[in-house]
Amino acid sequence: MHFENRKFNFVHSSKKFLIASLLITIIGIVAVAFRGLNYGIDFSAGTSMDISATKVFSKEEIEQFITGEQFGDYTLTVSENRSTIRFKEALTEAQEKQIKSDFATKFDPNASFEVNIVDPEIAKEQENSALIGMAIACIGIVLYVSVRFEWRFAISAIISLVYNAFFVIALFSIFQFEVNLPFILAVLTIIGYSINDTVVIFDRIRENLRFTKIKTNADLDALVNKSLWQTLSRSINTVITVLIASICLFIFGSSAIKLFSLAMIFGLISGVYSSIFIASQIWLYFKKKQPLKKVAVKAPNAS
Repeated sequence: MHFENRKFNFVHSSKKFLIASLLITIIGIVAVAFRGLNYGIDFSAGTSMDISATKVFSKEEIEQFITGEQFGDYTLTVSENRSTIRFKEALTEAQEKQIKSDFATKFDPNASFEVNIVDPEIAKEQENSALIGMAIACIGIVLYVSVRFEWRFAISAIISLVYNAFFVIALFSIFQFEVNLPFILAVLTIIGYSINDTVVIFDRIRENLRFTKIKTNADLDALVNKSLWQTLSRSINTVITVLIASICLFIFGSSAIKLFSLAMIFGLISGVYSSIFIASQIWLYFKKKQPLKKVAVKAPNAS
């Protein structure tokens, strides 16, 4: 796809997109504050039990059986001969043995079980580790962009990344999708993808700065527009390619990776949007604060 001859003015329309992004952020904050996140057993403790049977049973049959065991609240997903049960409380060893024995007696003696138990202490440790991992990733990105470019690019990039990650978190809060370890992995992947897309645009802006005499703010506007158009086809083609893969995983993948795929789909769309309409526009705002007589100074060499 070639977009360089199109006339859409990104800079001229940036205020509308920034206001829309701000409204989305406010809605997200309200959603997270009042609805919270639907933590899976990875972060809230509990037991995950996957049962693979040699026969096909209806969801009603499995549901009636699990309810009769009286092991507390649970969620159930049934697909053909595989059932996935998420208990909100961690099962004891005796309870685990009982449910296996009862299922074998009532339904299928050849059924196999995969059980994962997370107690509250491990859940808290995993939650802290996930937060630390995300914080380290963000700090690393700030240092990388600061060294490779300059502080204006670094601040713009990190605001864009925070928006991108928060957009996914807000959607999961609004729709109460389960937040588990694959979700954290998806958010980290999205951050990595988004910074790559943003760096490509920033590289082009810096390259164009070397060969453009900036005399007015209008020259800066034209430079950012030109840079965005020059990289737009690359950004669109890349995101469509990855998006197709994520959609296929969501549709045809197992239930274990559906939420990962869904978070990726949200993040990819948000990532390309934030790179174009947030990161570059915030950099432009900071750049216009710099005295014009210093703007035309040659940028540092690329690494």
